[in-house]
Amino acid sequence: MNLISRDFDREPDREAAEQALALLRQWAGAATAEEVADLDPLVARLLPGQEVSNYPALARTYPADFEVDAAYKASLPDLQNGPSSLIRGAKQAIQHVGISNFRLPIRFHTREGNELTLETSVTGTVSLEAEKKGINMSRIMRTFYRRAEETFSFEVIEAALDDYKTDLESFDARIQMRLSFPIKVSSLRSGLEGYQYYDIALEVVDLAGERKKIVHLDYVYSSTCPCSLELSEHARQVRGQLATPHSQRSVARISVQVDEKAGCLWFEDLVELCRTAVPTETQVMVKREDEQAFAELNAANPIFVEDAARLFYQELLADQRVVDFRVIASHQESLHSHDAVSVLTEGDTFASESMDPKLFSSLIAVG
Repeated sequence: MNLISRDFDREPDREAAEQALALLRQWAGAATAEEVADLDPLVARLLPGQEVSNYPALARTYPADFEVDAAYKASLPDLQNGPSSLIRGAKQAIQHVGISNFRLPIRFHTREGNELTLETSVTGTVSLEAEKKGINMSRIMRTFYRRAEETFSFEVIEAALDDYKTDLESFDARIQMRLSFPIKVSSLRSGLEGYQYYDIALEVVDLAGERKKIVHLDYVYSSTCPCSLELSEHARQVRGQLATPHSQRSVARISVQVDEKAGCLWFEDLVELCRTAVPTETQVMVKREDEQAFAELNAANPIFVEDAARLFYQELLADQRVVDFRVIASHQESLHSHDAVSVLTEGDTFASESMDPKLFSSLIAVG
């Protein structure tokens, strides 16, 4: 029999491995069960018909009283933070890796100085270097729980971002928090009040040491087609024919990079800015006089989707608290079987040559 070389520094080939396996099987076949177990219990699995011999009897009841100490914790395997040799696929840096839709109750300030506790969906990601296998994603959740009792602001989000950048030893990071923010609004004429809920997201992006603070808002409004309005009036005047212009529920997704040095941009401020640009916001509480008023308001503000984008742009550009911004408008047509859409950006933050294929389909106002 050939002997295996003790030159362990060289890379073994298949022939050497086969020789070693044959030698190990020969030894195990003549050794006692105790000798095999003392070397390595797994050696028994190499023997024909003895694949499970010397395998320990495993407990089948949950050990409720078992306590983890530091030594046991240190012995636990951690493949996600393992060496680069465990990486599958290309050893390439990943721009974003983390968690999405981690939910917890968070307290938020209102402009009037009150506090609201709202269910908040958190997305937290960090960059991953090419030579790192992965990240411990539970650290992102633990970071938020450490700060869950604080009333959230951009400063608190930044502190949480700093924490998990440190915990995960990452260079770039992003936090986005989505919530539904209630604002009490009055009806147009009857004096009734009700809560309008606004889909809002707060985002802090840390890229190459530069940090940006962003607010996203979905604003839902009614859009009456100017062309349809004029054609309806033409039918009334020329032919005495009753006709109604078409209008539809519409959504504008407003994304703004804020400059807090210029002052705090409250959620309520951003909503009011949108109302100033396009006043035909959908209504909460409606009596007959309110419905008539809404029809008059729409007739006074007929609007194409191009008009909507430019009107929002005009108001955003005039606000010193807003740096870069993006307007995405979708008029979900009642005349056509398709939607009318428009995108308008200012600055580099939201500029993009490509577009998410499902971007416009996400601009749906669910009643």
